[in-house]
Amino acid sequence: MPVTDVHAVNLGGGAALLTVVKPVDLWRHEARRAGLPALLGPPALAAFTLLLAVSGAWLGSREENTRWFVMCALERGVPLLAGVVAATLPGRDAVTELRLAIPHGHRAALLRRLAVALGCGALCALAVSVALMASGWWRFEYGGAAGQLVWLAPALWLAALGFFGAVALRGTAAATALVAFVWTGEQLFGGGLADNPAYRVLHLFATTSWESDGWPLNRLFLLLTALPPAVGAWLLLGNAERVLRGEAE
Repeated sequence: MPVTDVHAVNLGGGAALLTVVKPVDLWRHEARRAGLPALLGPPALAAFTLLLAVSGAWLGSREENTRWFVMCALERGVPLLAGVVAATLPGRDAVTELRLAIPHGHRAALLRRLAVALGCGALCALAVSVALMASGWWRFEYGGAAGQLVWLAPALWLAALGFFGAVALRGTAAATALVAFVWTGEQLFGGGLADNPAYRVLHLFATTSWESDGWPLNRLFLLLTALPPAVGAWLLLGNAERVLRGEAE
């Protein structure tokens, strides 16, 4: 079986511990470190969304209302999960000091963990999207690959914000509160700011707020503005002294 990581760690007195990590073990470990909420939350949301689509009429909901709630689960539920999960990841490493002793160890481990957590959510959201498109429930103007931006663009934006917040504020609670504050603010004030051109390009939930008007530009802008916090988090994680100080009091 191929080997991906071989690390020699100095233990003092000239002794060294050689650690060989196989690919499947490495990714299995990162999945465990990501935590159960990161792995179980997306499947639970996907199951709820499909159940809602199937049972909406039985519950007395009109078809248009059911379709709106289903799209909201995708566009608003998936990004909230992504943001909260990303905000918790930097504080989940119990061997941070050891990883910092390995070249590129700490940041690479966090990126793998983030890839596992967001990848799980992306697979579930993709499965739901494909099921809705195949069954005729998807009536949005944009479908296929472009339609995946309904959930992908806001999910990446909130994930970048949550991850950066956790690193910059050095606290999971503060970063999670930041994600929740932005997400809630979008719910409360998105409709009232719908006529503001500057806000329209940055609104996270344009699909379920005003549908296709200016939607491609909005999705593109979200993807572009997710890059600065992601890069900022990467740079801050390179400061070993700052990382070792742990969470802020």
